[in-house]
Amino acid sequence: MQIAFHIGAHCTGGDRLIKSLLRSREELSKQDISVPGPSRYRPILRETMGVLRGEKASAEMQETLLDAIMDEDDPKRLILSNHNFLAPPQKVLAQHTLYPMAAQRADWMARVFFGTECEYHMAIRNPATFVPDLFALSGEKDFGGFIAGADPFRLAWSDTVRRLRLGTGDSRIVIWCEEDTPLIWPRILEAVSGCTPGTRLEGENDVLHTLMHPIGIKRMFNHMRRNPPEDEAQRIRTTSEFLERFARAELLETEITLPGWTQQVIDQLTDRYEDDLEVIAKMEGVEFLTP
Repeated sequence: MQIAFHIGAHCTGGDRLIKSLLRSREELSKQDISVPGPSRYRPILRETMGVLRGEKASAEMQETLLDAIMDEDDPKRLILSNHNFLAPPQKVLAQHTLYPMAAQRADWMARVFFGTECEYHMAIRNPATFVPDLFALSGEKDFGGFIAGADPFRLAWSDTVRRLRLGTGDSRIVIWCEEDTPLIWPRILEAVSGCTPGTRLEGENDVLHTLMHPIGIKRMFNHMRRNPPEDEAQRIRTTSEFLERFARAELLETEITLPGWTQQVIDQLTDRYEDDLEVIAKMEGVEFLTP
């Protein structure tokens, strides 16, 4: 059996992905893919990882855990999603870096299901918007205390991915940018679910329905019915054009009011993020989904 862990990051849609896959649970079940509801595994996995603390789970413990998580006897693939897998929001910037415990936590997750093929899927996001939203999510009141001396200009997702690679051996790692999600959502669902390429999943337009005005969605679908995209690249171009015309502006615009975070700072952080993406794209053993 394969286990696909969707590990966040925080502030990249929350449970949006697992909710979309749950909508296609019946179709995925036909392909021997299990998508249990989060309430069935999040508490018990957190408790099990806390008890084992990196020790390998016994066969008996694994059997008990899997019986609690899913109804299927022996699916080909199991999908587990939790943006707290690597850290709670308050610990994401510990040690002045992004997800400093990524290697250890990924290893602990694999040891709970020792002997099973594991995969790790993660969205990342521009630190210029990620840090402010993470601060809001954390519930902390003082930004200085929250960031605890971390330098935003030294936060690099490539460091996180390297640690993740270190903790997962040769396991499959799939990374994408939250900013690209509206354009590549069907590919993300396919990658995480492991479904047969070309499978039509119920939730493949969920993100667009969230971001676009209904009239824009309707016009885009009508356009694609009249002019079916010849390939994925053309589908993305068409989607991008309609998004630009019919996106809900209030959902795409982010007002950042953190102390000292001027527009110049935001622009510089964005430039560093784009440079960092080029580093990730060249990493060996990492699948980087892009439009």
